[in-house]
Amino acid sequence: VSKQPEPTPKAGEVLVRVKAAGINPVDGAVRGGFYPLLGEPPFILGWDVSGTVEALGAGVTAFKVGDEVFGMPRFTRQAGAFAELAVAPADEIAIKPTGIDHIHAAA
Repeated sequence: VSKQPEPTPKAGEVLVRVKAAGINPVDGAVRGGFYPLLGEPPFILGWDVSGTVEALGAGVTAFKVGDEVFGMPRFTRQAGAFAELAVAPADEIAIKPTGIDHIHAAA
């Protein structure tokens, strides 16, 4: 565990304050070294994410700061859903349904 610099969304990206992250079999395989998608450590695991939009990159119009969102961004590249903040391409996340909490949305 280490402190990382706060990520900044680029054009077309959204910064998400993570409320929940799911653990899927790929996370375990990558962590165990069986599926080297992300190269050599250190890296931040996690793809399944649910949270709140913290900031928008240039050109993002589908979301606003404060929106609750979920998705599986950047699969098979580093998404960093196990961090406090994660950057996601705007076209790889969606508005979280109001009837589902963050834990279930990230599952």
